Amino acid sequence: MDKIIVLIGAPGAGKGTQARLLQERKGIPQISTGDIFREMKTLDTPLAKEVQQIMASGKLVSDNVTYRIVRDRTSRSDINGTYVLDGYPRTAIQAEQLEELAREQGKDIQAIEIDVPRDELFRRLTGRRTCPVCGEIYNIYSKPTKSDNVCDLQPDTQLSHRSDDNEESVRTRLETYETSTAPLIEYFDRTGRLEKIDGTGEVEDIYKQLETLV
Repeated sequence: MDKIIVLIGAPGAGKGTQARLLQERKGIPQISTGDIFREMKTLDTPLAKEVQQIMASGKLVSDNVTYRIVRDRTSRSDINGTYVLDGYPRTAIQAEQLEELAREQGKDIQAIEIDVPRDELFRRLTGRRTCPVCGEIYNIYSKPTKSDNVCDLQPDTQLSHRSDDNEESVRTRLETYETSTAPLIEYFDRTGRLEKIDGTGEVEDIYKQLETLV
């Protein structure tokens, strides 16, 4: 039976990387809510206009509207089997709404948590650097560049450091994640659909664990 694979993990856990690998290697579409919201800014549909008005007003997009956005995206013709959700659901309420979507689409739900200790997440996030040209991601602790703060692939291009990757912001983001996601993890655990993999190894090692589950 086709599945909706829900990847759960704190900022810096590598959800996006693993979702992309599943898409590239197994042909499982990656549905990122971050990508969807960025797309919504440029679309000219009734739902997109509604979202644009909400964001322009400074309000948060509600669970119900977010659900409609995910439902709309996963109902398109390029999604006809198993797919991966990256960034959704984020709360127990959204998980219950996802149940409705799964029933409608005739799919099972499989939740997989990429588990990484907080101190490792802290190092990954505060040490993260990105090339503004090619998008390559580095880390001053675990994946430094050959030349100080210069992209290996784009000579003479200085790496950028996200403003919210400072220590105080990272600490707040991790605390917020733990508080908001604990009920979600408990929900999937209680319903017997939560798997957990170790997210502290190399990208390939993590992927091998993930591949055995999907």
